[in-house]
Amino acid sequence: MKPRMNSFAVAPQLMQAMLDMENKVAHSGLDETIRHLVKIRASQINGCAYCIHMHTGEARAHGETEERIYLLDGWRESPLYTDRERAALGWTEALTLVAETRAPDADYEALKAQFSEEEIVKLTLVITTINAWNRISVGFRSIHPVKAVHAVA
Repeated sequence: MKPRMNSFAVAPQLMQAMLDMENKVAHSGLDETIRHLVKIRASQINGCAYCIHMHTGEARAHGETEERIYLLDGWRESPLYTDRERAALGWTEALTLVAETRAPDADYEALKAQFSEEEIVKLTLVITTINAWNRISVGFRSIHPVKAVHAVA
């Protein structure tokens, strides 16, 4: 895979605006564990290797376990996630796949049972920003850091 372009070099002011939005959302007060899980799950759905690499590393640094990271794709079948995390992951999937799901009422009701309205807005913005980053990274073929031993020419 070869990168298509460096969006930060081509449009630095616009990309800075994305970084500013990311920073605002990251410091909104939403639980950090949930933010990490949501970013990883949306990135898995979107097939964004760059973001999966980044956010699994950040989650580990924050204390997330390898087991929960590995099983995130199967969160519905694993007892390792809390009801609150499950509601957030369901909403993440619903919004990431919104063209297919249309954000079902059942997912929203599960969310309302676990989060305040303000938290729902914060969570929705986390989902929005990670989906935007996924589209930038996948679209421009951003490549995650690779150790030389594992690099394929």
